[in-house]
This record gives sequence, C-alpha cells and structure tokens, in this order.
Amino acid sequence: MQSRKIFIAALFLILIFGCGRKADKGNGPEVIPVKASRARLEALSEALEYIGDIKAKDEAVIYPRVSGKVIEKVKEDNSPIKKGEVIVYLDRDEVGLKFEKAPVESTLTGVVGRVYVDIGQNVTAQTAIALVVSMDQVKIDLAIPEKYLPKISLGAQAALTVDAYPQEEFPGRVTKITPMVDVGTRTAPVEISVDNPEHKLQSGMFATVKLVIQQGMEAPVILQEAVIGKEPHTYVYVIENNKAVLKQITLGLRQGPYYEVKEGLKAQDLVVTMGQQRLSEGAPVNVEIEE
Repeated sequence: MQSRKIFIAALFLILIFGCGRKADKGNGPEVIPVKASRARLEALSEALEYIGDIKAKDEAVIYPRVSGKVIEKVKEDNSPIKKGEVIVYLDRDEVGLKFEKAPVESTLTGVVGRVYVDIGQNVTAQTAIALVVSMDQVKIDLAIPEKYLPKISLGAQAALTVDAYPQEEFPGRVTKITPMVDVGTRTAPVEISVDNPEHKLQSGMFATVKLVIQQGMEAPVILQEAVIGKEPHTYVYVIENNKAVLKQITLGLRQGPYYEVKEGLKAQDLVVTMGQQRLSEGAPVNVEIEE
C-alpha cells in the first residue's frame, strides 16, 4: 500500500514538471529564419538603355570629276586607303581625241566600304564610284525623350555592347546634342561617339547603348527585395544581436537590382533580404548570411 502511494506521488510530480516544461517551451518567442546581406559602399549610376546601328564617324561618297568608262579598279571593298589614292581609272577618250586615263581619288583616309562600279561601266560626274569610311571612330545616333535632356551634357559617358564581342564593353561619350525637339515624337537627336582604334566595331553593326544620365556618390547599397513600403515611406529590417530592428531609409539611385541608400543605413549593416514578411520589431532571428 505504501509503495503504491509513493508511485502515485512520483507520477503526479512527473506530470506537473513535464507539463511545465512544455508550457515554458510553448510560451517562448518564435525564432524566425531569414536571409540577409551586408550593405556595401558603392557609387551607383542612373542610365538609359537604347539600341541602334553603328555608323562610321566620317564617311565620303566618291564621285568622278569627268565622264568616261571604268577601265581599271585599283581598290576593292574593305581595302585600306589614304586621301588622294586612286580607287578606279576612267577612259575618257572621244572620237578623234586621245586622253590619258583619268583617276578617281579618295577624299578621305580610311577603308573602302564599297566600290559601286564595274569595269566597262560608263559613268558621269553624278555617278557614285565608291564609299570610303574612316573607322578610327564610330557613332550611334539616339532619339532621347525630352524629359531626360536636362540630365544629358556633352561629354557624358556611354557604353556600347555588340553581339560580335558579347564580353566586351566599348566606352563612348556624348559628342552632339541637337537643341530642337521633334514635335511628333517629343525626342531630340543625341550623338554618341566611340573610339575604335582596332576597328572591331564595323559600320552597320547592331549595338546596345547605355547612356549615363546621373552618377551617384559612394553610399550604402542594398538589394531591391530588402525594401519594405513605397517612397517616401520605405523601411528595412536590420539584424542587431540576432534580433530584427526596423529602420526607415531614404532611397537614392537605382541600378539594376540595387538601390542607393542616402539615409538610414551604414556600410556593413546586416539587412534582411528574405523572410521579412514575418518579422516584427525585436523578433529573434536565425540568420543565413548571403555573400
């Protein structure tokens, strides 16, 4: 009888302490798993992106000074040429008269883009003989919406990419801004020039152009998905001592998936990028840091 009483008492104590431990565990705050990355210092820029055709910066259509028949072709397509060199010779003999063959000379140093005539063809002073292009520098003409024109100035930086060299970026600059806006399209022509010493860029190539219209200062940069709310009321959760701290921030430039933070953060702050929907001020977290 005595042993039975001892057994019942021990069982009663086990039940009391066991329930107590479960209650303690159930009443504790939930630890929320999140992903986070550190704000890094970087200077972002705002850029416009366009597509267009590359053209030679300088080109000339060559015409003969006299009429005649093409009797000799000295240069072919893609031949290098200097100013004053002969492209073709013409026979300008007339009945009863004999002339020396007449040279048709290039007015530009560069490359023969195309010879338009063939041997035996009769030409006049209005016949285009060849196209000569200077490929040391190329250009792209863009139509820029009027709202962006105040942000564009001569010398502004640009960058070109082409399919032929997908891993290479060719730096350029704004060399001409037409001051008149087209009333139909509300755009103005802007010329981008690119140095091309190796002649990798060819006239007629299709290119993508990024035109920088605003260059920011070095500031903390965060991923777009970290931002909560809409401007001007934007926030992020920062991890401090394994707890979530809500901070209001002021956003600046955006470049791709990144935002510049003008106020509210400092470099190396650990900012939540995933899981913030479940967070509240002071919530304990289990952090996975993304590089």
